[in-house]
Amino acid sequence: MKINPVKWLQTLAVFAFLTCLTGGILEAKIKIHSIKSPDGKLELQAVTQANISFCLLRGDQVLVSSAPLSLTLEDGTILGPNARISKARTTNVREVIPSPLYRKSEITAVYNQLDISFREGFGIRFRLYDQGAAYQFYTTGRDSLHIVNESAGFLFEKDYTCYVPYSRGEANPFHNSFENVYTVTPVSGFELGRLAFLPLLVCLDDGIKMVLTESDLESYPGMFLKGEKTSRGYEYRGVFAPIPSTTRTEPVRGQVIPTGYSQVIARTTGTRSFPWRIMAVSEKDTELPVNDLVYALGAPNRTGSTDWIKPGKVAWDWWNNWGITGVDFPVGINTETYKYYIDFAAANGIEYVVLDEGWSPPAGQDIMQVIPQIDLQELVTYAGKKNVSLILWCVAYVLDEKLEEACSFYSQMGFRGFKVDFMDRDDQPVVEMLYRLAETAARHRLLIDFHGMYKPTGFNRTYPNVVNFEGIFGLEQSKWSQEDMVPYDVIFPYIRMLAGPVDYTQGGMRNATRQDFHPVYNNPMAAGTRARQVATYVVFDNPLVMLCDNPTTYMKEQETTSFITRIPVAWDETRILQGELGKYIVSARRKDSQWFVGGLTDWTPRTITLDLSFLEAGRTYKAKIFRDGVNAHRHATDYKIEEREVSCKDKITLDLAPGGGFAISF
Repeated sequence: MKINPVKWLQTLAVFAFLTCLTGGILEAKIKIHSIKSPDGKLELQAVTQANISFCLLRGDQVLVSSAPLSLTLEDGTILGPNARISKARTTNVREVIPSPLYRKSEITAVYNQLDISFREGFGIRFRLYDQGAAYQFYTTGRDSLHIVNESAGFLFEKDYTCYVPYSRGEANPFHNSFENVYTVTPVSGFELGRLAFLPLLVCLDDGIKMVLTESDLESYPGMFLKGEKTSRGYEYRGVFAPIPSTTRTEPVRGQVIPTGYSQVIARTTGTRSFPWRIMAVSEKDTELPVNDLVYALGAPNRTGSTDWIKPGKVAWDWWNNWGITGVDFPVGINTETYKYYIDFAAANGIEYVVLDEGWSPPAGQDIMQVIPQIDLQELVTYAGKKNVSLILWCVAYVLDEKLEEACSFYSQMGFRGFKVDFMDRDDQPVVEMLYRLAETAARHRLLIDFHGMYKPTGFNRTYPNVVNFEGIFGLEQSKWSQEDMVPYDVIFPYIRMLAGPVDYTQGGMRNATRQDFHPVYNNPMAAGTRARQVATYVVFDNPLVMLCDNPTTYMKEQETTSFITRIPVAWDETRILQGELGKYIVSARRKDSQWFVGGLTDWTPRTITLDLSFLEAGRTYKAKIFRDGVNAHRHATDYKIEEREVSCKDKITLDLAPGGGFAISF
């Protein structure tokens, strides 16, 4: 008897649903195992028959069901079909996970787990949290595995609206920077010949949202999705980059680009666990930005103490094209220019300065070489005297060539980390390289900021020295792209930010209305208001966050700069007070006893009333409010700062301009 996963529950309801819920057997060859979320709202039922599949329910509503789950090996073995159960057991778990440099200082993870092992030397773990479900394969008893495919399909009963981030790799979708705006489309509207990277959001019935993503991605390729209407329903099917068989090295930056692929997606040890496939579920949109499943499902910390890992703000050079003015030396990639950045950072309590692309000769493809205009030791010494730390930009593949030598040398010189760029892949060799970089950097007490990077997959739990990730359509796009950033800014916190922090590289001071904005490379704008840019430092998860504009401009705008530099970058608590996907978001964050609130809107002007009941009772707070000016709809740089005394019994009403925002410190 073959069960259609999409209609599975309805069929069981007619024939033997009550029996299944109590662990009964529908027929001799079909076994159904069930677990519920701790709050009882979600239920996962795993069925084993000719194939292995599952269904996730909320009450009597089928949220998603699976295509048959399997791993196909190079020798033709398929782990999944006709598998014989060895053991099935359930456990209830509550664990407290320290989460340094995150949106909260610790996570309390409560879940119920179903672990089904099979005689064929593999098993599947299912976990059900109040916030969603996840499953992972594991294998035992083999020396090695050569995997050619993993069957991972997510089936929906209806042609739901989805927020899809397509790969922009036109010639090769597996080679892309994991940066794009979202295309809003039904499953059946998925563009032929394209792939979507994760996370991807599905709008279900009754306001329920589901985000598909993954965690604990190690020594394995990341998952892309392909949407289509099939005989089984409306399906997102997992697609995985194979191991490259041939590559070429790009002559300027040393980026390694695949030119051909093998038939194998992973060559790996035979006893291991595989990535978690996550289905995060929310009843309210405001639950999504604070969903912690990806972090909770990452492998535990491998670095030991994290006391040496310092979050902070970064004075950045590249976005503003080293655009300082009013100095008596030639501005560029040279020692004098970086001393100016260091002076600015020191004067404003900014912890870091990054030396972005250009400090090392690009044609040399050797991270141990330095251009003659730069004296690195002089800069490190100068910065150290001013309590500023330095970070070096590099291409991942170039760093990997001399990894141990480079980490040892630059750590001993006094650098505090690397900004690692241009991976633009998530096949198994690149994933393994990134773990290698993170582990080696951690041994030398160096932090990592991954650019050109796929989404976070719990990496920052395993290696907390990996403090930030790009994989975001960030503000650098305003240098060349016509894409509308303002609506994107109130979409991705509900989707991409669920997976982890975002190196959005904000802080632009040339603010523009919708009518005035246009891309400019050397002196880029930021679409939306000045208050919006300030608000992003509260709304976006940013343990290592850029001030992207040039120091000269920040010093002319000292009032704005001072407000930004007072905002913490790692938090003890985060709440989403209000919000709706694609429209607006209001976030409240606490560091020690101090609260900050930030809000963003789309191009729709909006009035926000804040209930301050989250503040501690019995205290009076001084609220410092950075908000849109009365003329911000015409001149996006217009803002106003005001102060007032408030308590937890008060409310604050704010008018947001089109593309506007606000930030408040308490």
